[in-house]
Amino acid sequence: MALRTIVQEGDAVLRKKTFAVEVFDAKLHELLDDMKDTMQHAEGAGLAAPQIGILRKIVVIQVEEGYFELINPKIIESTGEQVGPEGCLSIQGKYGIVARPQSVKVEYQDRYAKVQQLTAVDFFARAVCHELDHLDGILYIDKATELRIERKR
Repeated sequence: MALRTIVQEGDAVLRKKTFAVEVFDAKLHELLDDMKDTMQHAEGAGLAAPQIGILRKIVVIQVEEGYFELINPKIIESTGEQVGPEGCLSIQGKYGIVARPQSVKVEYQDRYAKVQQLTAVDFFARAVCHELDHLDGILYIDKATELRIERKR
């Protein structure tokens, strides 16, 4: 397992669409493990493959509900709305106010290619939506109603 470099705003890879994962092998498992380590080291709640320069439909998320690996994910249902602050490991020093669904149902594959579903609510739903946007080249700053500079504590 290794830490990967998180690309930053301005890198063209963050604006590209991703491709489906078709091969579920040891190389994919290593990538997932590296993404988890990188996300945890950076103290993030989620990380999408484009954020480490890989144009594949892969995200990892770690929230209160647990750790999740979503491969080829798609939102199949969403309800409600929540508005709140978001930041991003690829946009250091800023955060924005973004509207997201209150709840989302997602279909995805796990690391063994098995199709799964999950329902995420509240912050978990926000994290899922944020990371899945990365797979379409969308950053939270594209949706934010206001942007703010983070103040150092």
